[in-house]
Amino acid sequence: MSIYEVGLRLRGKTVLVVGGGTVAARRIPRLLDAGALVRLVAPEVTTTLSDYADAGELQWERRPWASGDTAGAWFVLAATDDPAVNAAVAAEAEADRVWCVRADDAEASGAWTLARAAFDGVSVAVSASGDPARAAAVRDAVAERLRSGEIDAPRTRDSRPAGVALVGAGPGDADLITLRGLELLRRAEVVVSDRLAPQALLDLLADDVEIVDAAKLPYGRHTTQEQINAVMVERALAGKFVVRLKGGDGFVFGRGAEELDACLDAGVPVQVVPGLSSSIAGPAAAGISVTERGVVHDFTVVTGHVPPGDPKSRVNWDALAASNGTLVLLMAVKNRDAIAAALIAGGRDAASPVRIVENATTKNQTVRACTLDSLGRAETNHPAVIVVGAVAGRRREL
Repeated sequence: MSIYEVGLRLRGKTVLVVGGGTVAARRIPRLLDAGALVRLVAPEVTTTLSDYADAGELQWERRPWASGDTAGAWFVLAATDDPAVNAAVAAEAEADRVWCVRADDAEASGAWTLARAAFDGVSVAVSASGDPARAAAVRDAVAERLRSGEIDAPRTRDSRPAGVALVGAGPGDADLITLRGLELLRRAEVVVSDRLAPQALLDLLADDVEIVDAAKLPYGRHTTQEQINAVMVERALAGKFVVRLKGGDGFVFGRGAEELDACLDAGVPVQVVPGLSSSIAGPAAAGISVTERGVVHDFTVVTGHVPPGDPKSRVNWDALAASNGTLVLLMAVKNRDAIAAALIAGGRDAASPVRIVENATTKNQTVRACTLDSLGRAETNHPAVIVVGAVAGRRREL
């Protein structure tokens, strides 16, 4: 089949969708993202589509399709599970000279929805003579090469971001950074990186990108937050686009708020890209659901860098000891013995299961099991996530 590929600018224009099943549920989000005014005609719809309607994001007419429904539409999607209805919708759209996609029959369709991927401002749409599986395979291959940088997509216009982006890079595996985070990282002119940020991501950067190792700024490895803030602001005010790259999520015990305030106080444009926090990803990588149904109804993420009893501690260890929920301890390796003693003294069962997940999501991931009363004697290394509670006793080998 020969087709003429074209991009439709649908913002503010009515799009008729007939049928409320899974096909419509896949296609409608893209239409909404394009700014289309979606009019949905179907007796029943999926829960997702119902939620869209309840939120006022689309207009749902709860009834079967009727002749005349295509009037006023700029584009039509026939996606019912009845070929006869789809054929009737397509025929009426054809008579009205409105393009219509038939989800059930590519050969009888006046238009096709192409397999699409988007990255860093580039949209790729693939057709394969009516073979959607082949189109999707090619789309995925092209998208992967765009994201990895194997296919270069240089910009011909100066659309460089401004200021600073605070990017959470995820728990360790470089593949777990978000697409938005990767997009901004590849456009950075200066990257201020932490030790726990996936170092493989730095290999994606061009040779002219300045990489600032936050642990090697003046005054030794224990870099003050003020120095990091000063470097970000200074480079940004000099006209450079700066990415502050941090492991996990910078707003979960990561001083992201201080970096955000430093940029705002200096008048530097700043954006936040959340990352996958090791507090959840670490246990998940070890097969532990911190809120497993039927086992626990809550979980608490706690920093252990200050031991119980220290005047600087703001953790109510007695309350946590009395809780039945899962405890996820970050930065707690050094003080694990004191933490275990405080929890047991507060009423936690000394035999509570504990899992220690080291180097979560990386090739060096190690999972160790013990009980709360033996946590202080357990072998472990940095970085590690410590999980305390019934879910830690659920043995799964991934």
